[in-house]
Amino acid sequence: MAKVLFVCTGNTCRSPMAEAILNHMGVEGIEARSAGIFAVPGMEISENAREVLKENDMEFAHVSKPLTEREIEWADLILAMTKAHKAELVRKYPHAKEKIYTIKEYATGEEGDVPDPYGGPLETYRETFSVLKEFIRLSLKKMLPADDK
Repeated sequence: MAKVLFVCTGNTCRSPMAEAILNHMGVEGIEARSAGIFAVPGMEISENAREVLKENDMEFAHVSKPLTEREIEWADLILAMTKAHKAELVRKYPHAKEKIYTIKEYATGEEGDVPDPYGGPLETYRETFSVLKEFIRLSLKKMLPADDK
């Protein structure tokens, strides 16, 4: 079982969308969770993130959770949404640095961020969803054996 942890700031937009996308794909042997570096516990997923998931037939019950050592230990792979998130994760959890990447870095080998759609219009969330879905698709190619792709 490969355990993937998606990390963003508040755990109400990007990381829960990524969690929903990967879990919705139903890939055997892969489980996703999400957390936020500065998340307030118990907040609902943002309204626009929920709407975009619904548009893509992904019902997703979610409440935000702050990142803890427990999630770091659980994960085999930690995918941060930005270079700043990655830097904070490596600073705070240096023992886990070998499994921490930005999602873009892991998916494409290139540096870069997934912009935060928080507070933006629905179209911005749709764009973020598309970017996340593509990065997750590319990431799966690296995670799965060649005959499972």
